[in-house]
Amino acid sequence: MPTRRILLASAVPAVLSASAFAAPADSFHSFLNDVRAEARRAGIRATTLDNAFAGVAPNQKVLDRDRHQPEFTLTWARYRALVITDQRIINGRQAVAANRSLFQLVEQRYGVAPGVIAGIWGLESSFGTGTGDFRVVEALATLAWEGRRASFFRGELMAALKILDHGDVAPGGMTGSYAGAMGQPQFMPSSYLRYAVDFDGHGRRDIWTSKPDVLGSIANYLAQSGWRSGQTWGQAVTIPAGMGALGRDTRRPLSEWGQAGVRPIAGRWAASAETATALVAPDGAGGETFAVFGNFTAIRRYNPSDFYAIAVGLIGDQVVV
Repeated sequence: MPTRRILLASAVPAVLSASAFAAPADSFHSFLNDVRAEARRAGIRATTLDNAFAGVAPNQKVLDRDRHQPEFTLTWARYRALVITDQRIINGRQAVAANRSLFQLVEQRYGVAPGVIAGIWGLESSFGTGTGDFRVVEALATLAWEGRRASFFRGELMAALKILDHGDVAPGGMTGSYAGAMGQPQFMPSSYLRYAVDFDGHGRRDIWTSKPDVLGSIANYLAQSGWRSGQTWGQAVTIPAGMGALGRDTRRPLSEWGQAGVRPIAGRWAASAETATALVAPDGAGGETFAVFGNFTAIRRYNPSDFYAIAVGLIGDQVVV
């Protein structure tokens, strides 16, 4: 999700027109045959492929979502109002309270604080309540065949087939967004292969229904992205009028920012004086400003938007009480 620009998919009816697809329908079958051959060369079993592709067809709803995403330029203030709602905070506190011991176990293993895990869980799937109901194989096959980003989606399709071949999930249970993001953490299949974990030890990495696997997988992603145990992501600050050098790439020791007149709104700094710190003003000069630390970068590896990373941090700070 690019900074300052949020793409929101509209709900569109899945109605096929005579010109709905850019290529003849039989080209989709040829495409699947080619994918099958590639998958077999990669060692994926024929029975896995038969099950994965059973009933798969070009999905017009997927193409509509991909081609007709209305683009809205949102300010940080508007984005914050949309995603950090009172109800989301209430739901988050309930979710954390109901799974407190699990969050503690996950933190013990990965060194990742409950707040940031809950923040991502909340933004990605509203704490597991909205994971998407598209068949991932069909969605990815449609997008890989359609051609706009064929190489990317074909790679994700191959990753999805490897997951199925491993037996972590059945084709019918592999559901997600129209673009193939799966389960409660909304992992793309390639991210699943790198970061998903079997935290509850039941023999499968289940990011759809197993909360231990969901929270453990988010934590593992962050841990492998450089999350530093015992440190926070950032905090809201005030800055002197006319201060320049804002942006996540300008890092200085926190003490230097303090000497320049930067002050924490909460009354105390959340990091030590020598901590490398950047100042991020998502709406530009005159708007909210945040001092961000190394863990902010770890969150951005999950999603490279400043808006997203700040929202994750703020939600986490409010739901872990």
